[in-house]
Amino acid sequence: MEDLKLGTVESRFADIIWREEPLSSGELVKLCERELSWKKPTTYTVLRKLCERGIFKNENGTVTSLISRPDFFAMQSEKFVEETFEGSLPAFIAAFTKRKQLTKEEIDELKRLIESSEEG
Repeated sequence: MEDLKLGTVESRFADIIWREEPLSSGELVKLCERELSWKKPTTYTVLRKLCERGIFKNENGTVTSLISRPDFFAMQSEKFVEETFEGSLPAFIAAFTKRKQLTKEEIDELKRLIESSEEG
């Protein structure tokens, strides 16, 4: 997938689909009208763009995701670390913790993630 970035409005739109899928394109139009104050053409334009980017599909009037929300954000995070920190997760964590102190709970969770990674 080429373009993993979603703008703020695209993110809100994507969250509607991830939350409600599978849903008809008509249902999506109604939800976007209610939650985003969009007209029908806006909904279809944004849906078409995100389908072209390989995130969703609209097949026979049914909208579903091609990439789950957790997978999308995992891919987006991986791409960020690759582009910004030359793929180095330790460099990312060092930069992140330079201005933000981790809580004991966060440190414990990171340790659990590392340990489960070593086991797998």
